[in-house]
Amino acid sequence: MWISLIGIGMMVISALMITFARAKTRGILRGALSLIAFVLLVIGFLLGVFSIIA
Repeated sequence: MWISLIGIGMMVISALMITFARAKTRGILRGALSLIAFVLLVIGFLLGVFSIIA
């Protein structure tokens, strides 16, 4: 249960980060925030899948 909650939290954080990056930033900071958000999204997805399987 905790693993899935952490995964959902990481997905929410990534959604907020990408929204902030697209609305308020430019240049390399925007790219860096988008990359971090993408990594968080993938890790959150994998944690969610792991919590279903385990």
